[in-house]
Amino acid sequence: MPGVRLPDGRFRAAGGRANFTDDGGGGAKVAISMSSAEGDEFRVLLDDVRFQQGGHAVFDGLSCGFPRGKITVVLGASGAGKSTLLRMIGGLTRPDSGRVLIAGQDITELSETELFSVRDRLGMLFQGGALLDSLTIFENVALPLREHTRLSDPDIADEVRRRLEAVGLPDVDDLLPGQLSGGMKRRAALARAVVTDPEIVLVDEPFSGLDPVNVRRIENVLVDLNRRLGITLIVTSHHIASTLRMAYRMLFLADGSAIYGLPDDLLKSSDLRVTEFLSAETQETWQPKSPTPPGLRLASRAPRGAA
Repeated sequence: MPGVRLPDGRFRAAGGRANFTDDGGGGAKVAISMSSAEGDEFRVLLDDVRFQQGGHAVFDGLSCGFPRGKITVVLGASGAGKSTLLRMIGGLTRPDSGRVLIAGQDITELSETELFSVRDRLGMLFQGGALLDSLTIFENVALPLREHTRLSDPDIADEVRRRLEAVGLPDVDDLLPGQLSGGMKRRAALARAVVTDPEIVLVDEPFSGLDPVNVRRIENVLVDLNRRLGITLIVTSHHIASTLRMAYRMLFLADGSAIYGLPDDLLKSSDLRVTEFLSAETQETWQPKSPTPPGLRLASRAPRGAA
């Protein structure tokens, strides 16, 4: 039966259409109505999704929703399906069964050609940035506008420079990706991801391999874009400190299903998979010099030097 597992281990079944809204208590989502005035409007919904890869069940009846105009951070161990989830939302991977709804439209029923219009709503920040090495930063950011719009060259130039300034890169137009630091590459890739004004941006491991200063910079840029532009951000990450600072909701993938709620809900979860993951990742990220006491209180503190 499709549904969402609550942080305390209880299970709420989803009946009828998988249209989600907030239950008002800050916990998991229940299947009510996408257009309800109560709570959050969900822009992306997965309903009873099942997907196998190499004989392994990646998703086994996964049902979850992502609220419009908010930041949701997706957590989980390696192989839990975080990147697969983003690819499924982007229409790059199709589930074996179940529905994936973007703005109420089930994209699993669409042809590759029909998916083009849905992807116009989406931006994607790939792991590592995925900038084209042979193009300047200006041309990398301009590429989606040249491919998908009819803007004039002057208008494209204005838009590209505006986006680069928004991510704190006003003077890199003529540089190649190889001339930028890792953090600058991520910010340039983020400028490219939002240059077409998407409603939803999928962000895959934006903090991977970055030092604490650049982690905080990328985090601040994501939060700023969300607040100023109202973009729905779906972020996969292992960085617990940033997750707790920026996430409106957290979704933890495990055993083919999801545990979902406010950050405080997951911190208080009695599910050992959640508590062990958060504790282990916190200690790995911050490397405390003294033994960490039992529990998750460390996860509520910012790492030294991150402020």
